[in-house]
Amino acid sequence: MAHPDGKKIFFENLSGAGKAIAVLTSGGDAQGMNAAVRAVVRMGLYVGAKVYFIHEGYQGMVDGGDNIEEASWESVSSMLQVGGTVIGSARCKEFRTHEGRLKAAHNLLQRGITNLCVIGGDGSLTGANLFREEWSGLLAELVEQGLIEEDAVQKYSALHIVGMVGSIDNDFCGTDMTIGTDSALHRIIEVVDAIMTTAQSHQRTFVLEVMGRHCGYLALVSALACGADWVLIPEMPPEDGWEEKMCQKLSANRAGKKRLNIIIVAEGAIDRNTKPITTDYIKDLVVKSLGFDTRVTILGHVQRGGTPSAFDRILASRMGVEAVLALLETTANTPACVVSLCGNQSVRLPLMECVQMTQEVQKAMDDKRFEEAVKLRGRSFENNLRTYKLLAHRKPESDLPVSNFNVAVLNVGAPAAGMNAAVRSAVRVGISEGHKMFAVSDGFEGFYKGQIKEIKWGDVGGWTGQGGSLLGTKRTLPAKHAEKIADQIRKHNINALLVIGGFEAFECLLQLYEARATYEEFCIPMCMLPATISNNVPGTDLSIGADTALNAIVETCDRIKQSASGTKRRVFIIETMGGYCGYLATVGGLAAGADAAYIYEEPFDIKDLQANVEHLTEKMKTSIQRGLVLRNENSNENYTTDFIYQLYSEEGRGVFDCRKNVLGHMQQGGAPSPFDRNFGTKISAKAMQWISKKLVETFRHGRVFANSEDTCCLLGMRRRALVFQPVVQLTEETDFVHRIPKEQWWLKLRPLMKILAKYKTSYDVSDSGQLEHVDRNRPKESDASVAM
Repeated sequence: MAHPDGKKIFFENLSGAGKAIAVLTSGGDAQGMNAAVRAVVRMGLYVGAKVYFIHEGYQGMVDGGDNIEEASWESVSSMLQVGGTVIGSARCKEFRTHEGRLKAAHNLLQRGITNLCVIGGDGSLTGANLFREEWSGLLAELVEQGLIEEDAVQKYSALHIVGMVGSIDNDFCGTDMTIGTDSALHRIIEVVDAIMTTAQSHQRTFVLEVMGRHCGYLALVSALACGADWVLIPEMPPEDGWEEKMCQKLSANRAGKKRLNIIIVAEGAIDRNTKPITTDYIKDLVVKSLGFDTRVTILGHVQRGGTPSAFDRILASRMGVEAVLALLETTANTPACVVSLCGNQSVRLPLMECVQMTQEVQKAMDDKRFEEAVKLRGRSFENNLRTYKLLAHRKPESDLPVSNFNVAVLNVGAPAAGMNAAVRSAVRVGISEGHKMFAVSDGFEGFYKGQIKEIKWGDVGGWTGQGGSLLGTKRTLPAKHAEKIADQIRKHNINALLVIGGFEAFECLLQLYEARATYEEFCIPMCMLPATISNNVPGTDLSIGADTALNAIVETCDRIKQSASGTKRRVFIIETMGGYCGYLATVGGLAAGADAAYIYEEPFDIKDLQANVEHLTEKMKTSIQRGLVLRNENSNENYTTDFIYQLYSEEGRGVFDCRKNVLGHMQQGGAPSPFDRNFGTKISAKAMQWISKKLVETFRHGRVFANSEDTCCLLGMRRRALVFQPVVQLTEETDFVHRIPKEQWWLKLRPLMKILAKYKTSYDVSDSGQLEHVDRNRPKESDASVAM
């Protein structure tokens, strides 16, 4: 929300005094709902509002009594890491009747509640909107029945509704990601990764059914994330005769020495005549046609269970705070809104516009207008489908274009989960575009040593789920070896470069750009994809690998906090990686429910440390049993992790004791998260298409010659858009001494973390969501879709 004169408004100017906010979860449960409830409660209390839980969704609202309970700060402690919804969710037939809504209105008015935050699917949100539209009529009936006084009609004249979508299916139009979807993908990918090992041992074919009765998002994205051989979704049924094509593909893969086949089926999968396609049908088909040993696995409610992922906790926390802001700013004339995610930005959209568009998708599917259904699902869904088709189905050699261009791909810097998915995507898209692809081992060190070889389609099979860097990666910069690298480019006739890595990769591209003046060999299109757990690359909000590292941090923090349950009061000091960039400490702290996070970008002194200790001491004297403090490794050279541990131990003596933990390189390891697999896959595909375009544009007189700024770019995500930015132009935005961007979007999340930890602080709302309308092609720029 921007002030008319352009000044930023701070949250102290917005008051919730005298307001009563109720939060409920309705419909199916989803991981992350508790994080949203926690954020609504704490932000509501922070601004001075009374906040109420409504237990058991609309049923609790209709039944009233103890189901509507005032919430306190402590009542939402320790719920951040819990899956499902602790305040309960239930289907309620009674609320669908006028009498049921009349009872619900009376129960709310008895507590002065006129602000509702509803976390649920489109059915729950539609019900809330109807309730809002009927509100004045319901008040009049209650007066008529003598259940409320006349003056209550004036006092409680309008009901304000803000929705958040909690659904693992990601089936709500208007948002890139719904709360719970990322966690469900984690469950699916964990199962797929486990199945892959046993399937390879026995040369088996596995048919997996995932949830998605009306929406194929989970099936599509998990197929992308694991490189499945075939996927079946309701929005885009396969062409007639698909059975034969699928069997041909499975057979060809097995002939190519691939030991396993994975077929992923959405539970609502249909054929072109809207007849259901079942897992048993597919199993019988494969056994009968190919004789392959085939097994069926139905994941079922496993997908709804487990602890929420880091992404879902952060998303839900941001959405919860945004929902309270929206409720404070709403007027009687403001339409009910839903808080959504577009790219990396919170937006507010009219609730019924989103619901109407969601219903249009189903209508298009019922009418067999499948292409339209895919488009209505949004740009993110469309891109996922296009990318899957590009990577999963190899065209026959005779159908491929012949470009006669050679493209090299390499990794630079520290390893990051998702690098291999990006390489796989680059290789396969490059081959589909007609290029010859070359893999460079060990970064630019391998480049000047000539460790370059052609890489084929089949060579990158199974790479998406592999952590680290299979190509090998080194921190070596090219400037000292420019002549040798130029020789290798000439020797292998390399026409374009794709560099995947962190801050070193950015420095490498700058050096290669400068070397163009001396060596013509570097006058070729060059693109960099940011891949680093530190998320410290200029020109992008997110880097490949950071999500996996965040999940490692959050998982460890959960375990550490759990270890303290049943013991005396304890504070944990945890050191994270990140160089001078405080992203992991800050966002990890928000996702894990930390009390403080010390980072380089926000200088602190002994007074701040003392204030934090006193704040924790006060909390520990009440009912809080555990404290969590994160420290970025380079936040301060004098206030080390040991120093902070000793200070907290001394000052907390008699109230709490302390433990410390340095997470170290475990943050770099492990299998990549679904987000990193898909983010790497999609931006790499986009980068290769850009390279293909630049190769054609710069091909003159029988050779490629590219020396303009816009032929040496970094592909990054900026708010809602994936943008190609010349690396030379990014130098102004970069602090090279500390290897961080000068401005970092996530610093705006720090006050949010402090508010949720009960600190008094200013909250800048100048960047909060504004009410927008749902565009049919919205969001054009959001093929970024942070959600993937």
